[in-house]
Amino acid sequence: MKQSEINAAYLEAKAAFEANGWALPPKPKWDITDFGLGDFARYGLVLINLTEEPEYCEKLMYARKNQFTPMHSHQKKKEDIICRSGKLAIEVWKGVPNSDHPRTCFTLQRNGESVTIQSGDILVLQAGERVTLVPGIYHEFRGADGPVIIGEVSTANDDLNDNLFINPDIGRFSSIEENARPAVQLVSQEPER
Repeated sequence: MKQSEINAAYLEAKAAFEANGWALPPKPKWDITDFGLGDFARYGLVLINLTEEPEYCEKLMYARKNQFTPMHSHQKKKEDIICRSGKLAIEVWKGVPNSDHPRTCFTLQRNGESVTIQSGDILVLQAGERVTLVPGIYHEFRGADGPVIIGEVSTANDDLNDNLFINPDIGRFSSIEENARPAVQLVSQEPER
């Protein structure tokens, strides 16, 4: 990913957060990724780690219209994905997505209530709505009809080891082509502690 592209995404997301009344904490931890696919306009996400504790994590995210976070699940993490602004489309599967098998019915929590859906269904969350995802539920999300601000509250976060992406070419953190001065330091650029 080019540094100039990271800078532009940072400024766009920061402006969207401010326009929607999100006061960011001092020195937030920014993460801007194209998932190593080289097409940020199609596959990309801007994230801020608001809280990282051994037991829980909170993130604020920004995606453009039809900008996908690719299909993945987690080994351990349970998470609530919350639409904070805009409309969020999220495709969900019980187990690994497979078009050769009948779509399996399963239940999940939407706005704190159990609902029955089929694997492959696309839920559209309005601002304020949330869905609870447990390990093994595969999901892919995007801005449904415009940019979207997304919240995540979860059990402990481990971006290096807990993400199970369907596409083996995906890397959680992007390599960076230094074609401009960084406007912000990313989590992936922080020195190890």
